[in-house]
Amino acid sequence: MRSLLTHLDRRTFHLIASREWPGAQRVLPRLTRSANHGLLWFGLAAGAAALGGRPMRRAALRGVASLAVASATVNTLGKRSVRRERPLLDTVPVIRQLHRQPITSSFPSGHAASAVAFATGVAFENKWWGLALAPVAASVAFSRVYTGVHYPGDVLAGAALGAGAAFAVRGFAPTRAQLAPPARPRADAPALPGGRGLVVVANQASGQRTGGPRPDRAEEVHGVLPQAEVVVCGEQDGEPLDKVLEDAAERARTLGGALGVLGGDGTVNAAAEVALRHGLPLAVLPGGTLNHFAYDLGIETYAEAARAVETGEAVAVDVARFRAEPHPEARHFLNTFSIGAYPELVRIRERWAGKIGAWPAGVLAAWEVLRTAEPLTLKINGERRAVWLLFVGNCQYRGLGFAPVRRHDLADGVLDVRVVHGGRLARTRLLAAALTGTPRSSPVLGEARLSRLRISGLPEGTTLAFDGEVTPAPAELTLDKHKEALTVYRLLPE
Repeated sequence: MRSLLTHLDRRTFHLIASREWPGAQRVLPRLTRSANHGLLWFGLAAGAAALGGRPMRRAALRGVASLAVASATVNTLGKRSVRRERPLLDTVPVIRQLHRQPITSSFPSGHAASAVAFATGVAFENKWWGLALAPVAASVAFSRVYTGVHYPGDVLAGAALGAGAAFAVRGFAPTRAQLAPPARPRADAPALPGGRGLVVVANQASGQRTGGPRPDRAEEVHGVLPQAEVVVCGEQDGEPLDKVLEDAAERARTLGGALGVLGGDGTVNAAAEVALRHGLPLAVLPGGTLNHFAYDLGIETYAEAARAVETGEAVAVDVARFRAEPHPEARHFLNTFSIGAYPELVRIRERWAGKIGAWPAGVLAAWEVLRTAEPLTLKINGERRAVWLLFVGNCQYRGLGFAPVRRHDLADGVLDVRVVHGGRLARTRLLAAALTGTPRSSPVLGEARLSRLRISGLPEGTTLAFDGEVTPAPAELTLDKHKEALTVYRLLPE
């Protein structure tokens, strides 16, 4: 059986080598050289990370991780386990042959493994980009036979190893689709075909990190919801955001529809307060820089938000509140509340995460903050403490203990409270815990899941941050949860 397979493999190689392939002579040798050492795939990943949004960066990272696993498997196990000579080049036209012939074992093909691993890894995150890459990956794999450096069996084995590497990475690090937010509790919301009855407030200033041309926000919304009403704000000398949101909510109630918002987390926070007050469902179109709430909700594109609006698919999510004692008026936050150095920590982490990875960026951020910050003395539930930072999340966050990054459940009924304590050698002990990957076991870090939290004794001049907004902090604060208070459109699993 083995000799038969070997015979078929060699025969297929000679058929490919002796056949004339129109147009291939100009493309395939160059393509196979561009894929040496994974350079082609690294270049595509870098371009996607630089020009695409968060979904594209995540797809690029998964593709590179899959490629790395495939390459390591081929070079440490594959080629060392099976020693196979490279094909003879007698039947391969000289013009196709590579200037530098590889000297390692022919089995399996490392180029095919890397190509399939990268394309499959990308497809797990973004199926359309994965489909676009499939012909390129197949061409690279075929080019190894075309140029005479591999038998077809080597390429098929490499492709199988590459696909297996992508599946292994997905098993170790599940995709967002595998870890989609729970589609509960489901909530009633009107289906609005084409967006009819939806009034969207689009913040023109959101997501503008550079001085480039500003997108036409109304055109963006009408591209996915052509019948929605759009009010653009954020321009100079325009009405304040809260006034625009109030007018939009009144209009949505008249239409029997819903309130929509296109902007970043601060804009979404303001819209959520208005939607709560008017009893309206909220449609979130991620148009900011980070879009934490939209992404944790499972909405990454305008198209996803539009499909949910048109079908009426929605869930109820928790809203966290804080109020200054003894005043009854409450402010709300959908993501995070913090006192102390946390806003600076997040800023540093976000700046470096895309360049060096989330874990190293968290360590760098912790070091920078602890090196420059001074502890703040306050009372937490009546107990006096010295802290560098106090973080409170609306629902439980995942990630490093001192730098949580995302949530899985937006209706779990808890406040995620994390405190970095001051004290003797606190900086050194926390940094050591971060470097060893055990921040949660450090006595410097305190964590709790609570439904209510009281903060008092805040020094004058202290500031607090919530959902990207910064404001002076009162002397006493109470935080609690408004469970399943806000109805938000999101796609539900089939």
